[in-house]
Amino acid sequence: MKQQIKFAFALFLVAILISPSNAQLRSVPEKIRVVYSAIGASQSTLWIPYEAGIFRKNGVDVELLYVGGGSRASQVLVSGDVAMGVFSGATVVSANLAGADLAIIAAGTDVLPFILVAHPDVKRVEDLRGKKIGITRFGSTTDFALRFVANKWGIKPEADIGILQLGGQPEMMAGLVGGTVQAAMLNAEFAVLAKREGYTQLVDVASLGLPFPTGTLNTSRAYIRKNEDVVRRLVRGYVEGIHFAKNRREFSVSVLTKYLKNQDLAFVNAVYDMYIQQFIPKVPNPSLDAVRTVLRQLGEKDPKARVAAPQQFVEPRFMQELEKEGFIQQLWK
Repeated sequence: MKQQIKFAFALFLVAILISPSNAQLRSVPEKIRVVYSAIGASQSTLWIPYEAGIFRKNGVDVELLYVGGGSRASQVLVSGDVAMGVFSGATVVSANLAGADLAIIAAGTDVLPFILVAHPDVKRVEDLRGKKIGITRFGSTTDFALRFVANKWGIKPEADIGILQLGGQPEMMAGLVGGTVQAAMLNAEFAVLAKREGYTQLVDVASLGLPFPTGTLNTSRAYIRKNEDVVRRLVRGYVEGIHFAKNRREFSVSVLTKYLKNQDLAFVNAVYDMYIQQFIPKVPNPSLDAVRTVLRQLGEKDPKARVAAPQQFVEPRFMQELEKEGFIQQLWK
């Protein structure tokens, strides 16, 4: 009799474990917070899979948060307030040299999609001497882009020009219009808007051909150690989202319209062509060449950067796993 009771109880437990309600509980997506650092299409590698439900499909319930500037985004990542984020890989390198433990796990945009825009009376880069120029934050991608351009034109940052942190792309545009700065390092879409208002486009930084980790998917190694499967699922959704974005123009343009807060479809379609079809790679493997660019630039002042290996800032295994299992090949067949 006792054996029958035990057997019946065991069957009861099995029934509970395999019941639809319990299976549903075990399949509930993992809730995580993910940060993006700019109101620009470089962040569309998060926006589009989020809006299309691709992250949730891959078992991750993402809450998107906006934090203006890569430096601030990296700080909230280091603090543990968010799990992952899309911001500059240059910020990852700078933070790690200062003692953080962040890692680039996938690429996004490996060019500098910025244009140095100035007041109409500024005709040449050399005319910027003695003037104030806006960036998002020190150590951000806009900061790197400005310093790269300044060095190329023989201008010494801080000595020849004033550099002001304004917070984000909308704030830089406002600073340009309000006269707080005489020039700003705007992303491509805000540069289009500025040109319509009569501002001068001095330098298209992307055309200079510099590999740079402008928008990368990043996390901390501490988070990877504790939540490896969550990272794996989000990277899978990220890669699938890029494929979706490149093949579903109408939906992707609607997402850009929403996040850029711009109903001008001609403008948004141009942004789509520029970023999603041109700048964002089909297979977002982390680029060591792009990290080397950052190390060379930082090495001008920081001895640690001169001896650092680019591999120490990258965790490529999640992308490597997707390639090994044939997931990426299957997407693009």
